[in-house]
Amino acid sequence: MSPSGPGAWGLAYRPASQDDIPACGEIWRDAVNDYMSRLQQPPVGEDLGPIGRLHTHLRTTDPERFWVASRSRHLIAFGSAALRGHVWFLSMLFVRPGEQGAGVGRTILERILPTDDGIVLATGTDSVQPISNALYASLGIVPRIPLLSLVGRPTDWDAIPSLPSGVTPTQFETIATDDSVGASHRELAEAVDALDADAAGFEHPDDHRWLRSEGRRGFLYRAHDGAPVGYGYASPVGRVGPVAVRDRDLLAPVLGHLLRAVEPRGASAIWLPGTAGPAVTALLRAGLRIEGFPVLLCWDRAFADFERYVPISPGLL
Repeated sequence: MSPSGPGAWGLAYRPASQDDIPACGEIWRDAVNDYMSRLQQPPVGEDLGPIGRLHTHLRTTDPERFWVASRSRHLIAFGSAALRGHVWFLSMLFVRPGEQGAGVGRTILERILPTDDGIVLATGTDSVQPISNALYASLGIVPRIPLLSLVGRPTDWDAIPSLPSGVTPTQFETIATDDSVGASHRELAEAVDALDADAAGFEHPDDHRWLRSEGRRGFLYRAHDGAPVGYGYASPVGRVGPVAVRDRDLLAPVLGHLLRAVEPRGASAIWLPGTAGPAVTALLRAGLRIEGFPVLLCWDRAFADFERYVPISPGLL
C-alpha cells in the first residue's frame, strides 16, 4: 500500500494541505467534546481560530509530520508532530467520533513517527484518555509528570516571591537572527536559544517567532552582571508561557513578574508542570486555581528540566 494511497475500509492517508486546516480544527473540537461530555465537562467553544493558527504553524514548520486520513475526500482524522532539535513531540492525534477504534489513529502515528533511534519521543495527553495513554506508553512514551492548568488572577500578590535583587527584566518585541539586524537583537536571540537548550533541552526559534506573531510579549531577565538568567512570555488574552530559567528558584518570581507586567483582558492561564512545586504552591496561594483534568507529559527518555521550563501549551513544547 502506498503511504498516500487507499487503505482498509476505503481510507486514504496523505500529508495535510493548508485547505485541510479548518476540518482538522473541527475534528479536534468534536473529538474533545465527545469524551468531555461523558465526563460532564463544559464543551470546547466554537471559535476555532486559535487552534487553526497552531495547526497552520505546525504544518509550516513540520509539513512532513502533519498527516490526515480521509474517506471519500471527507477528513476523518489527523495527526501532527513537531521536531525540535533531537526532540520529537506529538502535538495532535484526533479521530472523529464514530470512526475511532479502527486503527486510524495508530496508522497516522506510524507515518509521522521518526525512524532515527537518537530522537527523543514525547507528547502531552489527557489524563482521562487511558486508551491513548496506553498506546503511547507501548511505544515507550510513558506518562511522567502532570501538566496543571492554572487559571485566574492573583488576589494576594505577596504569596508570589519577587524577583531577586539584581535581576532585571527587559521586554523584547522582536528577536531576529538574520544579518540585517543589529548586534543587540542577535545577542538576544542567542540568549533565548541558550536558555532553551539548558532548560528545555532544545532550541525552537521558529516557535518564538510564531508566539510573537500571536501577540505574546517576551521578557529577558538578566542578573546584576548582565548574564541572562531567564525569559518568559505573557499575552493580553491571558496566556503565560513558555518560561525558561537557569535556577529553579527563579521560576515563581518570573511568573509573578509576567502576571503583573501584562494585564490580561480576563483571567490568566498557565500550563505549569507539577514538578515545579514551589511555583505551583505560590500561584495557588496567590489566588489562581487548578481547572480541569491534568495533562500528562510523556516521554521515552528524559530531555528537559520541568522544574525550570514551562511549555507553551499541551500541543507545543
